[in-house]
Amino acid sequence: MKAIVWSKQSCSYCVQAKALLDLKGITFEERNINKDWTLEQLLEAVPDAKTVPQIFLDDVLIGGFTELKNHLQG
Repeated sequence: MKAIVWSKQSCSYCVQAKALLDLKGITFEERNINKDWTLEQLLEAVPDAKTVPQIFLDDVLIGGFTELKNHLQG
């Protein structure tokens, strides 16, 4: 399984999402919109995004931290 985490600086839910992926042994690519990526690129990937993180697992949008947590528990 591969994951992409769209994130930004000072985002506690982003930190929690990355920690959960680490805990589950899921490798991920972080796309930080304050560093190497832009808000526009995030909105191309997730047009309705209003918050971060936005998390993809195997190219399928899962949503934010809560949705990731629920998905991995199921």
